[in-house]
Amino acid sequence: MKTLHDTGNTSHTMPFKQQQITDNILQLLDVVPPGLRLNLDQEHTLEGLLEIVMDLGRMPEARYIDRCVELGSNVVTGEDIEYVVNRVGSFGKDNRAGIERTLHRISAIRNRAGKVIGLTCRVGRAVYGTIDIIQDVVESGKSILMLGRPGRGKTTKLREVARVISDELKKRVVIVDTSNEIAGDGDIPHPAIGRARRMQVIEPSQQHNVMIEAVENHMPEVIVIDEIGTEQEAFAARTIAERGVQLVGTAHGNTLENLMMNPTLSDLIGGIQPVTLSDDEAKRRGTQKTVLERKAPPTFEVIIEIIDVDKIAIHHDVLLVVDQLLRGKQPRPEIRVRNEYGEIEVAQRAEHGIREVRDARDLVDDEGYAMPEPEFVPRNNGRVPREESFRPASTGNTVRREGKLPKRIFPYGVNRNRLDRAILECHVPATIARDISEADVVIALKTSYRREPGKMKDGSARNLPTVIVKSNTFAQIATAVRDLFQTGPLEKGYVEEAIEEAEDGIQRVRAGSPTIELAPQNGYMRRLQHEVIERNHLVSESIGEEPRRRVRIFPTA
Repeated sequence: MKTLHDTGNTSHTMPFKQQQITDNILQLLDVVPPGLRLNLDQEHTLEGLLEIVMDLGRMPEARYIDRCVELGSNVVTGEDIEYVVNRVGSFGKDNRAGIERTLHRISAIRNRAGKVIGLTCRVGRAVYGTIDIIQDVVESGKSILMLGRPGRGKTTKLREVARVISDELKKRVVIVDTSNEIAGDGDIPHPAIGRARRMQVIEPSQQHNVMIEAVENHMPEVIVIDEIGTEQEAFAARTIAERGVQLVGTAHGNTLENLMMNPTLSDLIGGIQPVTLSDDEAKRRGTQKTVLERKAPPTFEVIIEIIDVDKIAIHHDVLLVVDQLLRGKQPRPEIRVRNEYGEIEVAQRAEHGIREVRDARDLVDDEGYAMPEPEFVPRNNGRVPREESFRPASTGNTVRREGKLPKRIFPYGVNRNRLDRAILECHVPATIARDISEADVVIALKTSYRREPGKMKDGSARNLPTVIVKSNTFAQIATAVRDLFQTGPLEKGYVEEAIEEAEDGIQRVRAGSPTIELAPQNGYMRRLQHEVIERNHLVSESIGEEPRRRVRIFPTA
């Protein structure tokens, strides 16, 4: 086992596998003109060779990781280029060819007449053991997108991911291999992909169709895609993710911020759209009237930025990170590096750590928007001192407090999604009632209230408090919610009470109770309670249906 060291005093272990490199270098040298090969043979070593460049009328070059060497004293001739072209596979519409059963890639430069006048012969390597730095992320089952500059090892890691998932995790993996870079040229894929299956793409413009075909025809659990680069491919990726298939892919761009600013690929992280706020809402937020917001949940749950071959940055929760960026907050990704001893170290911890999402309803609203981050810091950073006494709760394994049940709001003529979002952003203990008979209060649209049909008569007979809004805008609805709950000191009191209840439950579980159920709370309060419980190294889940949805605490296994 290899230990993942953390400079922040947090460590866990990751499996370590000895790296092995397979490059079939002799098969690449066989297609090089004899004169160039003779010069290459005179090199002390071919280790670290990246590519051989041949341009008509120029000196041929061998490019290494840290140097560039001219090969001989003769310029490249048309016969030299033709010698290589006749010994490799046919060039596709992307001007790429390969050598059968290898990972080497030969790319062509053509003149205006279509004649090949330059070649880049890139050495392809299967490197085993490169994903130990992200092994835990790969095994999590989440969809992963890798970003990084060319030559940083995106495709190499992608190939190793396919092998590990198919061979070690025993999952059904299909690789959509547009340029045969992942599994090599020819009909028989390279053994570096393990038991994964490979679907070739006739031409690059059809990659999105093959992606959909792979899901519809071959029942994969995981789809591996290299170089998602068009709007159609981004849409196909979203379609695949919505069918419950894990995606592992790469895209053009160095960082998550680059991806957000790319109108073609921004759909991979949920898409960005401008939203016009009312004057009141813009004033409350302290922003301009037109702001950017995320359109939908992201296709990929985790983004890995490959900074260098042995240095990566991981955004474990893309949904929250994108929302933070749109609000002007700079995210803090987890940064991992491989040191000189081959050990993986965490050079920087993520702002929120690797957080397990126990229930999506505690983190995302009905429209797919992330819930706001907690602004209230629980006392003692969420930890309960062992010597602190706790007040006994009711008998049994359930904690109950008077007045803790969230208020149930019945929206009459008011948009439910906007009301739900207002409840989340105002951080108030409320849920939406399905029927007026279950409600504690009514928020009604003025035009609908004037008509006063049967449902409102039922509310009037029960003397339910009613708040009237003039229009169905989010700003009007949020103002009504804030007025209803008098947000301010009262809001903090609700939060403190919810945290205190969670702390009492933690103490009871530590004292020997098998499980503890807390009082019903809305999604925001439940999320706060989950975070306090997690900080205290216990396990929790959300159970029940609204408005009686609540948190249950378990001891650690």
